Amino acid sequence: MKPVIFNNTVLRDGHQSLAATRMSTEQMIPITPALDAIGFGALETWGGATIDSCLRYLGENPFDRLDTLKKLAPKTPHMMLLRGQNIVQYTSFPDDVVEAFVACAAKHGMNIFRIFDALNDTRNLITCIKAVKKAGQHAQGTICYTTSPVHTLEAFVAMGLELEKLGCDSICIKDMAGLISPSTAGALVKQLKAKVKIPVVIHTHNTAGLGGAAYYAAIENGVDAVDCSMVPFANGTGQPDIMMMLAMLDRSDRRPNYDTSSFPKIREHLEKVYDELSAFTSPNNEKTDADILQWQVPGGMLSNFRNQLKEQGMSDRYEEVLAEIPYVREALGWIPLVTPTSQIVGTQAMLNVKFGRWKMISQPAMDIALNKYGRTPGPVDPEVLAEVIKRTGQQPVQVRNADLLEPRMPKLKAELKAKGFDDSDENAVLWAMFPLELEIVLKGEKPAAPAKPAAAPSAAASAAVGRKYVLNIDGALHSVTVEEAK
Repeated sequence: MKPVIFNNTVLRDGHQSLAATRMSTEQMIPITPALDAIGFGALETWGGATIDSCLRYLGENPFDRLDTLKKLAPKTPHMMLLRGQNIVQYTSFPDDVVEAFVACAAKHGMNIFRIFDALNDTRNLITCIKAVKKAGQHAQGTICYTTSPVHTLEAFVAMGLELEKLGCDSICIKDMAGLISPSTAGALVKQLKAKVKIPVVIHTHNTAGLGGAAYYAAIENGVDAVDCSMVPFANGTGQPDIMMMLAMLDRSDRRPNYDTSSFPKIREHLEKVYDELSAFTSPNNEKTDADILQWQVPGGMLSNFRNQLKEQGMSDRYEEVLAEIPYVREALGWIPLVTPTSQIVGTQAMLNVKFGRWKMISQPAMDIALNKYGRTPGPVDPEVLAEVIKRTGQQPVQVRNADLLEPRMPKLKAELKAKGFDDSDENAVLWAMFPLELEIVLKGEKPAAPAKPAAAPSAAASAAVGRKYVLNIDGALHSVTVEEAK
């Protein structure tokens, strides 16, 4: 077999998982040319929470970051994580916004679009796949890996076949919480490789300490590529470290032949950056802990979850909230925990612990129950669904939610123009997702520095700003309006 390909995630998932996505473009610049020279299969440089973080915390235009990194690393394909119909936000967007976003990203140099849906509802991937193919780039369809009575190897393989039929150029097994065991990784890769003709990639986190062994088993069974990061933005809640994986493959004919002579200088710089981001790192994110196999919380969320609970005055109830997460997940239809569902379930677990089970239900959790994010893998708990229907007066959606959304690009451009801003497609797609944050950047201002490390916005918070709700707590109605924290 050919040597396995390593994708390098240090410029995206590495710091998202271990430093709350706070690495700035300026901190990336010194090592990007060296990373480009090594010959990785891809550099993950964009997508996920980086676009939100650029605008919300760093005062950067994310398209400017992509332009800069593409100029510094022109040889290696650039890869991004794209949340299907949610783009890089927490709610569904109309097809015209999704198509414009993909076209803009491709124009600015994005090559590989790793497209996933939090519920594995392939209907929410179709628009993205078509848009990526139209732009002449690589569409990587994603299987979000998790464990539950409804998530079987047979179901995952069937989804892989469907992704191939939809026109994907490759398939990624995305294990966002570091749950996949070596035996399962090997078996799933072997079955996929026997059924599909396109390359198979695997992505995991080392949160439970299984990552390296899972990669080894996948490599032994023919996986085409694996995602790795670089110390100190590796291991723990991040991806397995590249040097560790190279050592693990010693004497294997699948060991890639990378020139590692530049690694010491790259690591020296990354250590410096890690120290600079110490306000956003935590020893708890650096260790391995098999308890994650029970909670199934993704690494990128764990690096923020403690801060979120601290801000709610619930630091002492961390274990209690974690223990509530599997219950909420099952009640909402055995949904995989990946953005935005991980944040939605985490927020609802916190509400359940703070107020009592289902006394307060977040709007995104109600939307999950009503199929507004897509088909849930399993049935929603009938009692929870009945309560949601009672509170909202709505029945579950039976079609793809985006089919119910009106086109928005003309309206977005008009809003930008009315504000005196350039109505480019780039600005319009960012305006659709992060209007308050984009306005600050377009005005040339900097986001207010938080007095303490700010947690990444929860799904409930991001989706709810500016909206009015009536909360029913034990029969008492409370009218509230959600505003940005000042």
